[in-house]
Amino acid sequence: MTRVLLSDYPMIDPDTYRTRLAEAVEGPIEIDVAELGSTDRLIAAGTGVDVVVADIDTPVTAEAIAALRPDLDAIIRSAVGIDNIDVDAAVDADVTVTRVPEYCTEEVALHSVSLLLACLRSLKPYDDAVAAGRWTWEDGRPIGRLSGATVGLLSFGPTARRAAEQLSRFGAELIAHDPFVDADAMAEHGVGKVGLEALFDRSDHVAVYAPLTEATRGMVDGDALGRLDEGAVVVNVGRGPVVDDDVLLDALEAGGIKAAGLDVLAAEPPDDDPLVGRDDTVVTPHAAWYSDDAYDDLNRSAADDVVAVLNGEAPAGRVDPDAEWL
Repeated sequence: MTRVLLSDYPMIDPDTYRTRLAEAVEGPIEIDVAELGSTDRLIAAGTGVDVVVADIDTPVTAEAIAALRPDLDAIIRSAVGIDNIDVDAAVDADVTVTRVPEYCTEEVALHSVSLLLACLRSLKPYDDAVAAGRWTWEDGRPIGRLSGATVGLLSFGPTARRAAEQLSRFGAELIAHDPFVDADAMAEHGVGKVGLEALFDRSDHVAVYAPLTEATRGMVDGDALGRLDEGAVVVNVGRGPVVDDDVLLDALEAGGIKAAGLDVLAAEPPDDDPLVGRDDTVVTPHAAWYSDDAYDDLNRSAADDVVAVLNGEAPAGRVDPDAEWL
């Protein structure tokens, strides 16, 4: 009996897995759904399973991987990011790790541009002012133009590339920092390659797309934000801890930057986070990935990776453990 364990997180649709596995995998398969929000829960529910399909709240630690071997063959991450999975421990245990790297490229790119525009055009202060009975353009001041402004992209993977295409239509100049993408590849998208300090020195606004790794944690720190002008907007659709939230709050309160558009935070969901509810922040609940189409693509792609693993084939979303800035 082959056993597959799914997290009960709403991003994972059990019916898609049941249908796809029934169609493409021979032999009896048992598919269980359980809450996997801690190492203990994962170990308790995952004992004897062949494949775990993990959500963002499932900590697939070295302890869990060791406890689930030798039965566990694969960890299927139902999303792009894999910072909740100990990939090194999985490699050492000969456990395959997969993810779905591009299912929501269009959505996250558009969301990042939407956050930038909402902050730049002061949509939240305007809406609050109208709701309070004021009808005056002054409530949004100051507002600069996006055309002619320089937007810096931190990381230049598929999502940042799509955002670059969208932003270029507004007439923005684009630069990016990503040590793993060469200048020629960036130039193909009309983007100039720069170092990290130059990104913040030259940018009028910055959008963060970087995943969370030891190299990127806290990368947007006081030095980085201090290089921006006071009219700058900072957008983060990568991972919350890439930006030092305490420093970001200080920059907002001191007027060092104009506003921040955040789809990710250091702690999710937030518990009395001072960045939430401010006039100069727009915060969305890690929802940049979502559209009905992206949801369907995510579940189909992750289910296909389960099928590949169970059929002894190479899954399309297999994680390269030697890759940087995954």
